[in-house]
Amino acid sequence: MKLVSRDVSGKDGAGTVVLRPEEPEDMWAIYNLISEGDLVRTTTFRKVVKESATGSTTSNKIRLNLTIQVQRMQFDPDTCVLRLSGPNREESEHVKMGAYHTLDLELQRNFTIQKTCWDTVVLDRLDDACDPVKQAEVAAIVMQSGLANICLLTGSMTLVRQRIDMPIPKKRAGNVAHDKAIQKFYRAVYEAVTRHINFSLVKAVLLASPGFVNSDFFAFLNSEAQLKEDKSLLQNKSKFVLCHSSSGHKHALEEVLTQPGIQARLADTKAVGEVQALGDFFAMLSAQPDRAHYGFNHVQVAAEHDAVETLLMSDSIFRGRDFLARRRYVDLVEGVKAKGGRFLCFSSLHVTGEKLHQLGGVAAILRFPLEIEMEEEDLPLEEAGGAGLGAGGVGGNGAATKVDHGAAAGQENLTGSEGGGKPEEGTEAEETAWAGGDVGVSDAEGMGL
Repeated sequence: MKLVSRDVSGKDGAGTVVLRPEEPEDMWAIYNLISEGDLVRTTTFRKVVKESATGSTTSNKIRLNLTIQVQRMQFDPDTCVLRLSGPNREESEHVKMGAYHTLDLELQRNFTIQKTCWDTVVLDRLDDACDPVKQAEVAAIVMQSGLANICLLTGSMTLVRQRIDMPIPKKRAGNVAHDKAIQKFYRAVYEAVTRHINFSLVKAVLLASPGFVNSDFFAFLNSEAQLKEDKSLLQNKSKFVLCHSSSGHKHALEEVLTQPGIQARLADTKAVGEVQALGDFFAMLSAQPDRAHYGFNHVQVAAEHDAVETLLMSDSIFRGRDFLARRRYVDLVEGVKAKGGRFLCFSSLHVTGEKLHQLGGVAAILRFPLEIEMEEEDLPLEEAGGAGLGAGGVGGNGAATKVDHGAAAGQENLTGSEGGGKPEEGTEAEETAWAGGDVGVSDAEGMGL
C-alpha cells in the first residue's frame, strides 16, 4: 500500500492521510485503520434521477467524489473486498447531505481517511501497512484422505483459497475404485496448488497430514510435474516441508505451526511468531498460572506493577465503537512499551487471533509471578459486525466469567470472518446502496497467488 500524503498533527492528533491500495490484501490493513465515525472520501458511482420540465425522468449512473462518515464496514476475507457505508458529510450537486451511500474501495485508486484522533496503535499499523519490505509468505496444504485445504498464511490472515472434499471408497483387495478415487483426489489437489500458490512469493509450503497421505501426495506431485514438465514446481520442490497434522481441516494449522522444526524453518515470519507467543502463554498458564493473565482488568493490574513482559491483544479491540474504552487499550499498550514490554497485535482472521478472541482478546505473559484477586471480570468482545466493546466499556459494571484455561486451550477455532451483512432498516438510499443499486462494485479480486 502506498502512502500518498500524511497530515497528522502529532500523536493522538487530528488529521488526514491519503492512501492507495496496491494489492488485495491491503484491504485488510485498511479495514484495521478505519473506525466507525471516521470520514472517508473517494471516487464512487451514484445513480442520479433527473426530472424534465414535462415530468419525465431519466436515470444515469455518474462518477463523483463523496465523503461519508463510516457507520458500517464489511470485509470479505475471500475476495479481500472492503465496503463502507454511512451518510454523506460533504455538499454535493447530486447527493444530499445525510443521504446514505456505500463506498467500495478499489485497487490503484486513492482515498482519504480523516480522523479526530490518530493514536499510536493506528499510526504503527499505518507504518507497517506502508512498509515497502514485504513480509515472507507461507502456503499450507492440510490434507487427509479425501479432504484438502489449500491455504495462504500471511502476517494477518489465514486464507483458505480452495477446499477439496471427495468421497474415497474403502481399500479392499481387488477393488480398483479406491486407487482411482485417490488418483482423482491427488490430481485435484495438484491443480489447486498450481492455481493458488505463487512460488515466486512464498517462502515455504507446508504439506501436512496424518499418516503417510502427505508423502504419497508429494510423490504424486513430483511425478505429475515431471510428466507435464512443470518447471515452476520442479524448481521449487525444496520449498515443500512435510509435517504431521491430526486432520485435514483448517484448525490443524495451529498444531503444525507450533512444531519446533516448522518454527525453525519459518522463524522470520510474523505468523509463526504469533503462534509461538500464544503457545508460550498457554504453557505458562499451565506451569505457572501467576505469570500468565488474561482479560483487560487483570492485565492492567499487572501492567501497573511493571510485570508485563509480553502483551497479546486482538486487533478486534481497536475497531470498537467506544472511544474512551479504546483509549484505555491504547494507554495499556503504550504503558507496556514504555516499560520495555513486547506488544503483539493478533489478527482476528488468523488461527492465533481466533483462539485469543476466546480469552476476551487480551492476555499477558509476566516477568515475575503476580497473584491478582479481583471481584469483577472483563467485558467480552462483541461478536457482531467486528468485535467491539460492551455497553459498560472497559472496567465497567458488565462482567464476563473468566474461562477455564484448559478448556480454552482445547476449543476449536472460531470463524474468522468479520463485518456485518445487510444493515438494519434505514433510509431508502441506505437500503439501495447495500443492495448494490447505487454502488459501482469494485473489480478487485482475491489474492492473486
